[in-house]
Amino acid sequence: MHDIWNPWHGCVKISEGCQNCYMYYLDRANGRDGSSIYRTSSGFSYPLRKDRNGHYIVKSGETIRVCMTSDFFLEEADTWRNEAWDIIRKRKDVVFFLLTKRIHRVQECLPSDWGDGWENIFLNVSAENQIRADERIPILLEIPAKHKGIMCAPLIGAVDLSSYLGKGKIEQVIAGGENYDGSRVCDFDWIKALRTSCEGADVRFCFIETGSKFLKDGKTYSLLNKRSQSEMAWKSGMSYEGRPLCFNLQSMETSLFSDLPKHSPIFRTSCQRCGSRMICNGCTNCGKCE
Repeated sequence: MHDIWNPWHGCVKISEGCQNCYMYYLDRANGRDGSSIYRTSSGFSYPLRKDRNGHYIVKSGETIRVCMTSDFFLEEADTWRNEAWDIIRKRKDVVFFLLTKRIHRVQECLPSDWGDGWENIFLNVSAENQIRADERIPILLEIPAKHKGIMCAPLIGAVDLSSYLGKGKIEQVIAGGENYDGSRVCDFDWIKALRTSCEGADVRFCFIETGSKFLKDGKTYSLLNKRSQSEMAWKSGMSYEGRPLCFNLQSMETSLFSDLPKHSPIFRTSCQRCGSRMICNGCTNCGKCE
């Protein structure tokens, strides 16, 4: 996918949300071991890669999700992280979505010129249940960062975020159910409670997918197709726009990036009913699905 950057691959499970990790499942299906951690070769410098016309593949203004098959703050990646920070530093015109379960390591892993945070970093923490929310979110709130969010996915228990959202430091909450081996039930009541908390604090809420097992009105639905999960999330009407997210990227402020092609999202007909549309870069219009 064009909006994912995996500078390293593989991870170590550390909490309940890791139990049925999709990366482990997909690696196992392909004859690999998800606990084997390595620096990717061709993928490491992806944000700096250019097309045949000399333009960046990742366009100015895009959001790129980092380490979706690992954790950016994984201890085993300490020797590679400074080089990754250098790449992020060079692409100040792109938003880097960092999601971690290791929020306790963030402060010690920040670059020396971090200051009060970089404008192009969206720091997010995983909160799959109330225990992890109460463990990780207070640490997130204390870290100097310009943009902060919470990912309740896979959501495996009720989570009350009201006391955290009221502080005005959280800009976005994403929620979704679990997939693949051993998927646990995602209860629609949990989603509704998160929506209520976000609406009360005017925080963006995005319900991206139901997961494979979805409990609603006392009935458990089996939804193995990811597109169906996403469409069901969209049909629920639970997503909430909230106050706008505003990243003051340097491409909009300095001449350094003024001549770079800007990202202009394209959404096809099938995108209209997708639960992730609110947080999506849109289609690359590569023509492969025509």
